[in-house]
Amino acid sequence: MLQIHQNVSLKNFNTFGIDANARYFVEIGHADDLVELFMDTQWHSIDRLVLGGGSNLLLTKDFDGLVIRINIRGIEHRINHQEVFVEAGAGEVWNEFVNYCVKWEFAGVENLSLIPGSVGASPIQNIGAYGVELKDVFDSCIAFEIATGNFKTFTKADCRFAYRESLFKQLPGQYIIVQVKFRLSLIPNINTRYGAIEQELANRGIRNPTIKDISQVVSHIRVSKLPDPTTIGNAGSFFKNPVITTAEFKPVKLNFPDVVNYPAGDGLVKLAAGWLIEQCGWKGKVVGHTGTWKNQALVLVNHGGATGQEVLDLSSQIIDSVYQKFGVQLQREVNIL
Repeated sequence: MLQIHQNVSLKNFNTFGIDANARYFVEIGHADDLVELFMDTQWHSIDRLVLGGGSNLLLTKDFDGLVIRINIRGIEHRINHQEVFVEAGAGEVWNEFVNYCVKWEFAGVENLSLIPGSVGASPIQNIGAYGVELKDVFDSCIAFEIATGNFKTFTKADCRFAYRESLFKQLPGQYIIVQVKFRLSLIPNINTRYGAIEQELANRGIRNPTIKDISQVVSHIRVSKLPDPTTIGNAGSFFKNPVITTAEFKPVKLNFPDVVNYPAGDGLVKLAAGWLIEQCGWKGKVVGHTGTWKNQALVLVNHGGATGQEVLDLSSQIIDSVYQKFGVQLQREVNIL
């Protein structure tokens, strides 16, 4: 029997550590719990918020609805020649899933080490880091369709993945992911194209890295740049790296020859949001109870006692200053409630 709790603090359920309350709160430990939950029609018409690790969320107010925390666990794998299919419950901690794959030498997710959050949230955001995106290793997922009470399987094509985008972001509140299946490999395709990885491998004297080496190096880089949410509230990268056309890039490159950029497909260029923000003088800046991280301007932090509105206001100031200096419009990566 599911227990619906009332007036629950969400402070420990979001990595920003923002203190906001949920009117109703329920924890889901099995996919069938969702069927039971939505058999009660009152939950169809009320506002709902689905939570995994709470690592990509900024709460700016109390939530006058039902918070559904997904805690469906379990990891299984099946080997088919050189391919490996790994199925993971949506409530699995993402980095624990990555560690599982690295331990078994299943290649493909090692560049995604130490990203905060849950497995179930990974397709929604199409998470990515160091040259790899979720879509590169995604096979399918199973999601609960709230309107029908049925479970539906989504293929990679169904998910309409794009940069930090997916069908699930485009249709919020319609589906709840309960399981994700990944297509990995027993034959590593080592990706070291990001300079920071190459440099750290060189520092360690590693010429022929394994996926374990890559995972350890990526984890080291992330720890050196990003704050630990258990000691200082944050949601990781707060902004997306902007993707602009080559025509839009020309004046930026002309005025700022050192601008950090990467090719992003036909006629497109990706800029490093952190670099843009740092050039505007925001790196390590403290504003009231919030600010930007001292080692990475892309990360906004809660120094203690910050409200979600304070963090949101700071992000607006940063967006305005980057646009005034570079003519580039930043977009928030974090979901705002």
